[in-house]
Amino acid sequence: MLFQKALTSAARIATRSHQFRSPLTSFSRLSSTMAPKLRDPSLFKQNVCYVNGEWIPAKSGKTFEVHDPATEQLIGTCPEFTAEDTRLAISHAETAFESFRHKTGRERSKLLRKWYDLVVENADDLATLITWENGKPTADAKGEVTYAANFFEWFSEEAPRIYGDTIPSSIPGNRVITIKEPVGVCGLITPWNFPAAMITRKIGPALAVGCSVVVKAPGETPFTPLALAELAHRAGVPPGVVNVVTASENTPEVGKELTTNPTVRKISFTGSTPVGKLLMKQCSTTLKKLSLELGGNAPFIVFDDADVDLAVAGAIASKFRSSGQTCVCANRIFVQRGVYDEFASKFAAKVKEFKVGNGFENGTTHGPLIHHKAISKVEEHVRDAEKKGAMVLLGGNKLPDLGPNFYEPTVISGMKVDMAMASEETFGPVAGLFPFDTEEEVVRIANNTTVGLAGYFFSRDLERVHRVAEHLEVGMVGVNTGLISDPASPFGGVKESGFGREGSLYGIGEYQVTKMVTYGGMGKKLQS
Repeated sequence: MLFQKALTSAARIATRSHQFRSPLTSFSRLSSTMAPKLRDPSLFKQNVCYVNGEWIPAKSGKTFEVHDPATEQLIGTCPEFTAEDTRLAISHAETAFESFRHKTGRERSKLLRKWYDLVVENADDLATLITWENGKPTADAKGEVTYAANFFEWFSEEAPRIYGDTIPSSIPGNRVITIKEPVGVCGLITPWNFPAAMITRKIGPALAVGCSVVVKAPGETPFTPLALAELAHRAGVPPGVVNVVTASENTPEVGKELTTNPTVRKISFTGSTPVGKLLMKQCSTTLKKLSLELGGNAPFIVFDDADVDLAVAGAIASKFRSSGQTCVCANRIFVQRGVYDEFASKFAAKVKEFKVGNGFENGTTHGPLIHHKAISKVEEHVRDAEKKGAMVLLGGNKLPDLGPNFYEPTVISGMKVDMAMASEETFGPVAGLFPFDTEEEVVRIANNTTVGLAGYFFSRDLERVHRVAEHLEVGMVGVNTGLISDPASPFGGVKESGFGREGSLYGIGEYQVTKMVTYGGMGKKLQS
């Protein structure tokens, strides 16, 4: 049987898995004396947040520590903001909004363009900060900075092109138009996995339409958002329009202030589904406008008629980007039995080429996970799969010689739907391969989840491409590609992956309200 052949092939690969570990353990931890240097040290902001155009500490004077996930060395400290501190930022944002909303689209465009230029000019320092506090390799960090900057560029071009409509009235003499207006002060709550791009994807459209914002930076990676705030200041963004606050222990308190304060008219959140549900409940007290980009469990499907090499490349890009710590990572890889052996062999061979280590080390392709909790979840999923009959082809172990937050890139064969990885988001460098027989079967299994953010499939059958794309219950579909993120494309999900869209023309609308204006008495005849 094909599946049995796959397992036999897997066993052969597994016997060579010790060769895979050699490059993984060849990197040593960077010593604390090798802290990275910035070309512009003033971008590194400690113990202060950016509020109303000024750098201020928490009123209490309390701070929290931020550690390098690769070395666990202290990077620095940031203010432990409270609800009271956050309330002050919201108040300044409200004041700034009253004037900023009346700037022309062209004026707002120039501000975003200047901010974009500064991000590009300081790309190396921003990438250094990302690698330092997030752990992703320098090449990946540089890619994120480019991606982040592109949101400013995209929305700078959209700012002057915000149009309403003229609507034919059903009542003679009436004229109906719509006006697009900024929703008001926006609370933006961002995650640690893309500390630059998730902020610019939210701030870009907010400023383009004339909103002011209070950004809650992630406690794990606050220094990149603070550096972006410094560049906003240099770009001439008016005081109070962009405010960046930090908190770790007080994160729930700050989040509650943002979601319940009546001055805040919109919340945009990227993070887990449970937290999204909590924030939505809190927002209901003031009926705020909401955008929620939550958890995923992305299916990645390879059909018999696929270009296997292309599918392998797509799976590598989708599954192992940022060591599997993205919401659109392939979480369940389904391979039709006719190509299962070939795909498993080629896929494992590619993963075997990875080099895990400190993101600043030359040659590193994959860095650490963000913290101990992430490692524990990955280990739990791998052991669960093994216990229930799956076979680890490559990896499957922690890498304590590198540090407590490192885990081997892992490939597991013979996955089944009763395994934890089938229903839970792993958020780590573990790829589980599920065999399947028919198109109907795999679409049914792929949709058998409460979330629906992204989905991918590979096929050269044009009819199947349209059929499967329409039947997958997700907000975004990648056909013959493993990378779908683009500032020009609407990003978001369905079901418990949230609602609303970020990026693209659709992302602009999330920060606007539509006002209808009816003019009466417009149909009288001209007097001679």
